[in-house]
Amino acid sequence: MATTAELFEEPFVADEYIERLAWRTPGGGSRGGEAFDPKRLLEEFVNHIQELQVMDERIQRKVEKLEQQCQKEAKEFAKKVQELQKSNQVAFQHFQELDEHISYVATKVCHLGDQLEGVNTPRQRAVEAQKLMKYFNEFLDGELKSDVFTNSEKIKEAADIIQKLHLIAQELPFDRFSEVKSKIASKYHDLECQLIQEFTSAQRRGEISRMREVAAVLLHFKGYSHCVDVYIKQCQEGAFLRNDVFEDAAILCQRVNKQVGEVFSNPETVLAKLIQNIFEVKLQSYVKDQLEEHRKSDAEQYLKNLYDLYTRTTNLSSKLMEFNLGTDKQTFLSKLIKSIFISYLENYIEVEIGYLKSRSAMILQRYYDSKNHQKRSIGTGGIQIHKRTEAKLSIQDLKERIRQRTNLPLGPSIDTHGETFLSQEVVVNLLQETKQAFERCHRLSDPSDLPKNAFRIFSMLVEFLCTEHIDYALETGLAGIPSSDSKNANLYFLDVVHQANTIFHLFDKQFNDHLMPLISSSPKLSECLQKKKDIIEQMEVKLDMGIDRTLNCMIGQMKHILAAEQKKTDFKPEDENNVLIQYTNACVKVCAYVRKQVEKIRNSMDGKNVDTVLMELGVRFHRLIYEHLQQYSYSCMGGMLAICDVAEYRKCAKDFKIALVLQLFDTLHALCNLLVVAPDNLKQVCSGEQLANLDKNILHSFVQLRVDYRSARLARHFS
Repeated sequence: MATTAELFEEPFVADEYIERLAWRTPGGGSRGGEAFDPKRLLEEFVNHIQELQVMDERIQRKVEKLEQQCQKEAKEFAKKVQELQKSNQVAFQHFQELDEHISYVATKVCHLGDQLEGVNTPRQRAVEAQKLMKYFNEFLDGELKSDVFTNSEKIKEAADIIQKLHLIAQELPFDRFSEVKSKIASKYHDLECQLIQEFTSAQRRGEISRMREVAAVLLHFKGYSHCVDVYIKQCQEGAFLRNDVFEDAAILCQRVNKQVGEVFSNPETVLAKLIQNIFEVKLQSYVKDQLEEHRKSDAEQYLKNLYDLYTRTTNLSSKLMEFNLGTDKQTFLSKLIKSIFISYLENYIEVEIGYLKSRSAMILQRYYDSKNHQKRSIGTGGIQIHKRTEAKLSIQDLKERIRQRTNLPLGPSIDTHGETFLSQEVVVNLLQETKQAFERCHRLSDPSDLPKNAFRIFSMLVEFLCTEHIDYALETGLAGIPSSDSKNANLYFLDVVHQANTIFHLFDKQFNDHLMPLISSSPKLSECLQKKKDIIEQMEVKLDMGIDRTLNCMIGQMKHILAAEQKKTDFKPEDENNVLIQYTNACVKVCAYVRKQVEKIRNSMDGKNVDTVLMELGVRFHRLIYEHLQQYSYSCMGGMLAICDVAEYRKCAKDFKIALVLQLFDTLHALCNLLVVAPDNLKQVCSGEQLANLDKNILHSFVQLRVDYRSARLARHFS
């Protein structure tokens, strides 16, 4: 049986159990080379089954015994629970009876207490009235004999008595009791003064408990407010010794906030009165001294001081918001701040605009003076630089305006000696002044006036930065661009473009960073955006005009180079067999000039503007070379040299990195092949990929440039 039990393992698996039994039986497997004996294995299985049946019967008996025991214990436990429930119910009934009895006794006691109080209260009032009558008689007799009035240590009791007598005396007729009323009032006043003096002494000694006692007594006196005033005055003694009155005020309020609750029954009122006193006396006096000194003499310092003082005052107010000052402390503190600064904030924006205008004008004038430049009165109908008072324009002014709108040579252009009249230092100074003005405007303007005031500041920036500086430089730059037929012209307008572009990025950044937050939720937003859009459009017109005329000048310079360097014999040499050059000198100089101008354009512009201008220059450059090649006749060797020139021009065109320009020069290079191709191959070349889509007249015009064009053979092949 023990062996059978050993075969059981957790978890029990029947198949594994049979395997283990067979394995343990001799002859039941292949262990040790033994032969398999099925009879023996069967016998072992039969015996094992009998053992399992015996084991099952024994376990079943044990289970039945345990079940019977469990049922017996369950009945006993249920019986015990029922007995406990009955016992608990009896205890609960006893508790209810006791509770009702206690309530009954308590009701009787309360009723008895009310009866006793009803009897005792009139008795106490009668005793108190008797005492007051006794003290009143002493005032009638004119001699105060009671210890409560003569003993200084009983000032608290005396104060309570005199306060009640004072109320009673006010109800008495004046004609009969004038003298006693006067004596009571005098004593009332003396005690009040003594209490205030005692409070003052206790405050100086730092005796909080004594201060609390005296304040509690004075609470019912008329002089209680005077006690608070004395407390506030003494709190400030020695508190403002440093230069930073705002920090001193914050520290003082922090210290008093901890103490005032221990002394007064209404601490929030006392603290609020202290803060009001600090604002209306200390801060107002300090602000006035700081501002009045510079109000009329130094606008810059006045605005800086006003901004600094207002900021520090509002920061102090934010710190004071942590304290308990009553129900609406935000309104309370706002009124205190307004009472200090109202006279300065009413005309703040006028002072700001006046200062900004004079300061900006000074910055610009100082710059032009450093250049020894007297500003000219130039206007092109866009942003007007100066308003003319003359009724008629002079002949010179008329010429200048016509020359700016066209490329007609109406006399010499203005020589600016390469000066752009744009300065990043000036721009940074103007933007810095405006940035500070925006910050002051945000802080000092009433919320309802903020968008309007910010717009006025923006208008000042537009006037002096965009109109007086950038636009003036554009106008001067336009006037300084030479005519397209000028030789060795100094083309510096691209420098103006580059600097104007950089400056306008700075202007746009300030617009987004400092102006937009001030006007984003107001109708002024659309007005500012429109104003900015108008400025950009007007400046773009002038930039486009200047760039167009500059490109014309570049093409004019190329024409001068070609006219001076290109010779007719370059393409029709006298000795066809002795041509040693790869391309003409005119081509070398033109390509060098073009590469220089392309680099300058890339350095002067950004974004898509670079590609737009380079494409325009490339198209004009192609047109110039195309028309230039049409002016000459070409021998066979001259045609080869022309192809070499165009190949060099095409290399130059690659620097443009514009697909259209490179395509134009590829086509021109293919056209030049017509100058050298054999007459028999002309039709084949003309039908090639690059020339097939061209007009036949263009092809014919190039073939006509060949010196052998008039030969019957060539004409026959091309017709």
